[in-house]
Amino acid sequence: MPSDKELFNQHISQQFNDELEEIRTQLLEMGGLVEKQINDAIVALIEGDAKLAQQVRDKDDAINQMELDIDQECLRILARRQPAASDLRLVVSISKIIVDLERIGDEASKIAKRALDLVEEGQAPRGYVECRHIGHHVRRMVQEALDAFARMDTEQAFSVAREDKAVDQEYKTAMREMVTFMMEDPRSIGRVLNILWVLRSLERVGDHARNVAEHVIYLVKGTDVRHIGLKRMEAEVKKDSAADE
Repeated sequence: MPSDKELFNQHISQQFNDELEEIRTQLLEMGGLVEKQINDAIVALIEGDAKLAQQVRDKDDAINQMELDIDQECLRILARRQPAASDLRLVVSISKIIVDLERIGDEASKIAKRALDLVEEGQAPRGYVECRHIGHHVRRMVQEALDAFARMDTEQAFSVAREDKAVDQEYKTAMREMVTFMMEDPRSIGRVLNILWVLRSLERVGDHARNVAEHVIYLVKGTDVRHIGLKRMEAEVKKDSAADE
């Protein structure tokens, strides 16, 4: 029969596991809302839907609050539980991922603001196809980065990081086309500038999705893969799993 001390330790351990699972669940809930924000912002832009654009803007405060709440819980766990090894990496990774998710929410709000401006000024003559294409690309990256976190899948996380280069190239191509169009038709400058800012926000969403993917690799492998390049990152992902802790 377990001693009172053993039962107490088991109870504390279960409480700790429940706390870790709770912040993990909260992160995924925040991620789901952020992903919807990006999708709604793109739809509002393409369809000229001022009501939907305003809804995106209004929900930004909720995302900010989610970041604050999860971060506070992470700090509480660090202070009270003093986690080590993989548990510590989980808490640290979550505290970093929510920052990127909050910033993705900010970019969605910026896109919604540009959508509102275009509704007032009249739709831009060019750029909607590019915004739709890149927008769907980066939204999928966010979705897959969150899925990689949920499944602790480093291969999928690396795939997301690799996709960021493709988004960067698409962004550069679209920017060149928009600048050329403004030069050919100076009357369009004001409206096309809104499209340029949308494209910039979408490119930033791709950057943040890559950041999330890098945090997932750190969480699983215990190696910080930021700033090391895709080749070295791939090598880290393909390494055997770290020794049991």
